[in-house]
Amino acid sequence: MTQPIRWLQNEIADRMLQKLEIVKLDVKNVLVVPDFLGEHARALSKRFLKSRLHSLHEADLSGLSLWKFRVSRLWHSRFASSYSSPFDIYKITGRLPLQDNSVDLVFSVLLIQDLPDPRHFLKECRRVLKEGGLLTFSYLGPDTAKELRLEPFSKNLDLQTLPSSWDMHDMGDALLGEGFSDPVMDMEFLGLDYENDSLLLEDIKALNLTGKKAIEAVQMEALPKKLSLEVVYGHAWVIGKHLSKAQDHVAYIDPNQIGRITRSDSA
Repeated sequence: MTQPIRWLQNEIADRMLQKLEIVKLDVKNVLVVPDFLGEHARALSKRFLKSRLHSLHEADLSGLSLWKFRVSRLWHSRFASSYSSPFDIYKITGRLPLQDNSVDLVFSVLLIQDLPDPRHFLKECRRVLKEGGLLTFSYLGPDTAKELRLEPFSKNLDLQTLPSSWDMHDMGDALLGEGFSDPVMDMEFLGLDYENDSLLLEDIKALNLTGKKAIEAVQMEALPKKLSLEVVYGHAWVIGKHLSKAQDHVAYIDPNQIGRITRSDSA
């Protein structure tokens, strides 16, 4: 995502925080990925007092914006030790730059639809989460911008498919397959109406639905006046990290984890 869609990130983050209000969780370390300049950091620090806020921020932050971001994250971490780096580190290395079992909550807003391998991201989230930790996330589902796929819009806009257009059933299966427990999924449609074609084009580009060249070549009169976003929400727990990876949704205990109880008979 890019700057023009900041309002959407803020709105979805707020809805995710509302869903977290009913969740009981002792949080000392939070990973926000991707992180962006918004009110979600303030809300997370209020919801989980004395927690440290670790983050992978958007790559397009630089200069004064990056300085403000770092000061803000340090403040919301109550000046405790925290970690912040560009999300590009994950793209390059394939690893979240945190130790195993180091965070209690992973908070991810509108990211998964842009990842070429969401399963690997889920695996990394499980690695850094502690026993009893929670992954909560949102992403754009496959019916996003369905109006644009109709003629003549699809031809004029040269639409491209999101790298990962998973529905919530695909995600639920993936979470179980990667060893998460008790996944909960839900979905809603957000309808956006536009009076200005230029704003619609900016949002389409920011959502990675088409390339720059297609935007420059499109005829304004061949645009719809609305856009539907399918927003998928979910969360899942990390329980039983001492168990081996689930097979067919059945977890198997590693023999090395089985303790042996000995008893000496009294004379």
